[in-house]
Amino acid sequence: MNQDKEPVDALISKIFANISSLKSAYIQLQAAHTPYDPEKIQAADKLIIAELKNLSELKHSFRENNPRPNTISPQDSHLATEIQEQQNLLKTYEQQIEESSQRWVRLEKKLKFRGLPTKESEDSGDDNGFFCLDLTPDLFSSAVEAAYRAIHDFSKPLINMMKAAGWDLDGAADSIEPAVVYAKRAHKKYAFESHICQCMFNGFQDENFLVKSDNLTVTKEGFFHQFLDLRAMDPLDVLSQNPDFIFGKFCRSKYLLVVHPKMEASFFGNLDQRNFVMGGGHPRTPFYQAFLKLAKSIWLLHRLANAFDPKVKVFQVKSGSEFSEVYMESVVKNVVLDDSNQISKVGIMVMPGFWIGGSVIQSQVYISDAIKMSSFLTSFHL
Repeated sequence: MNQDKEPVDALISKIFANISSLKSAYIQLQAAHTPYDPEKIQAADKLIIAELKNLSELKHSFRENNPRPNTISPQDSHLATEIQEQQNLLKTYEQQIEESSQRWVRLEKKLKFRGLPTKESEDSGDDNGFFCLDLTPDLFSSAVEAAYRAIHDFSKPLINMMKAAGWDLDGAADSIEPAVVYAKRAHKKYAFESHICQCMFNGFQDENFLVKSDNLTVTKEGFFHQFLDLRAMDPLDVLSQNPDFIFGKFCRSKYLLVVHPKMEASFFGNLDQRNFVMGGGHPRTPFYQAFLKLAKSIWLLHRLANAFDPKVKVFQVKSGSEFSEVYMESVVKNVVLDDSNQISKVGIMVMPGFWIGGSVIQSQVYISDAIKMSSFLTSFHL
């Protein structure tokens, strides 16, 4: 052991260096998750695997070149103990190699699901570097459902803030569509969802969503890639990186349309946030971040609609229209239509419908008359 002390010391130094590199790689991996950056995550994960393999190779090299002695002299006992500790540590890292490999497989699957580029797709000669995410009606249908959920989710804090600010919610709902007869007062929430929807979908058929842009015409593939790029990202991160991107202009214009100045003044006591948005900024307030989730879902739906050939068309249903089970679906579940000859009428369109190829995605509507509600419907408290 005394004769081999220098090589062993060098080995231990290498082990400590590898461990330091490994810790650094883990820090990089954690940082890549906030905000989520798939490319940095891949790079950090590859570095971790490389360092773990280096440690394993050092262990095997030491075992081959330094057979375990039968006895250890007292003067070398400290060094032997230190070597044993490092060998135990290497066993732990050998297990982590397998865990990292499994984590890498899971990451690859996540990237594939999100349509993000991976090393394998780049090496395979794929021109755009994306996994194949099929552009199907089912994909669009799921995006429609996500958009509808986002409208519903944003309406909750909006209604709560109106209530806290002392708004007359009944009067506000009636001002949106005064002719609607609600089966329950709680159903007036659909008036606010309808208002949000009308504002957010205004200009949907326009390729730029009525947002002024100097960009060149976007191809069908370009729209799809924009959908893929944004769907896995936090909208505030996107806007922080490029506040003047067309998506940022879209968010600003829609916020100013959805949230009336009087409404905002009653919420916050001033128009500071509105002025900040009008000046080109994107505040990090909880309310604005909640709005950005809504804006992102509608923007993704628009990008996806324009990726189809022919592009998806949106259709709206006017208040007072005859209810059609082909083109419409009631937002209130467990509804029993009246058996009389009276025709059921649409009170409010909460979410538009879509034509995609030869298929129809039904619009979401509130039926204002000729309905009977089942007794077990969950009540919504305004």
